[in-house]
Amino acid sequence: MRKILVANRGEIACRILRTCKRLGIATVAVYSDADASALHVQQADEAVRIGPPPVKDSYLQIETIVEVAKKTGAEGVHPGYGLLSERRAFAEAVAAAGLTFIGPPPAALDAFGDKLKARAVARSVGVEPPPGSEGPISSADPAALAAEAARVGYPVLLKTAGGGGGIGLQIVQRPEDLERAARSSSDRGKSAFGDDRVYLERYVTTPRHIEVQVFCDNHGGALALGERECSVQRRHQKIVEEALSPASFFQGPNGAARRQRLYESALRIVTAVGYRGAGTVEFIADGEGNLWFLEVNARLQVEHPVTEMVTGLDLVEWQILVAQGEKLPTSAPTPRGHSIEVRLYAEDPAKKFAPQPGKLHRLRWPASAPDLRIETGFAEGGEITPYYDPLIAKLVAYGDDRPTAIARLDQALASTDLELIGPRGPASTNLAYLRQVLADSRFASGQYDTSLAEALAAAKLQPNDHDR
Repeated sequence: MRKILVANRGEIACRILRTCKRLGIATVAVYSDADASALHVQQADEAVRIGPPPVKDSYLQIETIVEVAKKTGAEGVHPGYGLLSERRAFAEAVAAAGLTFIGPPPAALDAFGDKLKARAVARSVGVEPPPGSEGPISSADPAALAAEAARVGYPVLLKTAGGGGGIGLQIVQRPEDLERAARSSSDRGKSAFGDDRVYLERYVTTPRHIEVQVFCDNHGGALALGERECSVQRRHQKIVEEALSPASFFQGPNGAARRQRLYESALRIVTAVGYRGAGTVEFIADGEGNLWFLEVNARLQVEHPVTEMVTGLDLVEWQILVAQGEKLPTSAPTPRGHSIEVRLYAEDPAKKFAPQPGKLHRLRWPASAPDLRIETGFAEGGEITPYYDPLIAKLVAYGDDRPTAIARLDQALASTDLELIGPRGPASTNLAYLRQVLADSRFASGQYDTSLAEALAAAKLQPNDHDR
C-alpha cells in the first residue's frame, strides 16, 4: 500500500502514522472541528475535516470517511481501536469501495462484536466462559429475570451484548437490586451501541483480567504473542497493563504449561471464524488460576505497546503486511524482560475518576530513552475536551525484570511536568495516583486483582490532589 487513511484520532492515530512514515507509506488523517489543530492532524501528510465535534457526527460517519479515502487516493484504511474499528458495516463499506480494511474480515467482526455469539464460538471449540445465560434477558419480565439469576448464582454480572469497555456492566449482589440493574445496563447498551440486549454471567470473585495477543494471516498462519495482565481497572476500564502476567499461577513448574494451554485456547477461538490480523482474546481468572473466556477484541488494543516492548515487534506493521496478503512467520518470538504501561488521564481519582476537561498549560515529558515510550495525541497547549475519552498519554517502560520496569516507569512519571487548567482553575489528572499504584505492596508483589485500583483511590487520595 502506498497511502493509508487513519480513521481515528488521538494517540492511536499518531501511533499508526509513525509506523506508516517509517515504512514510507503516505498518510491521510481525518478530524472533527474539535481536533482541527490536534497532533495527529499535524503529523499526517494530508488531513480532511469530517464534521463537528460529537463522534456520531464525525468519527462514526462511515460514508464520509470512505468518501475521503477514495478522494485522497488512499488504498487502505486503518481503523485503530474504538470508534469504527469493530463495526462490520465499516469493514464492508471499505471493501465495497475497492479499498483494503486493515483489520479482521466482516464475518469475524460479526462473530465477536456480539458477546453472546462470541461465547457460543468459544464453547464450540471447547473453551468455557463463566456460567451465564445463553441468550438475552429482559427487565420487562422480572420473574424470568429473577429465575435466570438464581440459576446462574449470585453475585451476578449484567453485561451488554453489543459492546465492551465496561459500558453497562453491573455487579448485582442481591436479588432486590436485579431489576433496576438490568434496566440500567440495557439503557447504557442502547445509548452506547444501539443495542439494548443484556445477559447474565456469574461474577468471579477476586478476579484477574488476562488477555492473549493473537495474530492470524490469510494462509492459515496463527500465532500467540504472549499474554498481558490488565487487572488494574477503574470503572471496569484498564489503567495499568503489563506483559507478561506476574500472577502466581503462571510461575513455578506448571506455569509454562498453563501459559501454553491458554495460548492454544485463544488460537482455537479466533481460527474458528477465519480470523485475520491482530486480535485480543480476553479471559478472567480466579485466585486459583481457573481461567474462563470473556470476549474477543477484534482490533489492536490500547495496551499493545507492552507486547511490542517484550517481543521487539511492530504490531501495526504486521497489521499492514497481513492486510496486504503476506504470511506470518512460522513461530512467535519468545518474550523477553518485562514491560508496564500506565494510562495518564485528565480525571480526578478522588471523585470516582470523573473526567477533567481543560487545557494542557504545561506538558513536558521525561527525556527519551530506549526503555521508555510516550504515546500521546497531545502537545503543550492542547485541549482535553468533553467530547472524547480524556486520555492524555500512555507511558510504557521496559526492564530486564519486573522490578526494573516498575522503577523506570515510576521515574518517568516523577519526571513528567504537567499542569492542566480547567474552566475553574487547576484541574486534576491521575499522575500522582498512578505512582501510588506502582508503589503499592500488592502491585509490587504481583498479587493483585481488579479491586486494587478503586480501593487505592478510596483509601489514599483526597479531592484536589493535583500533580504539581
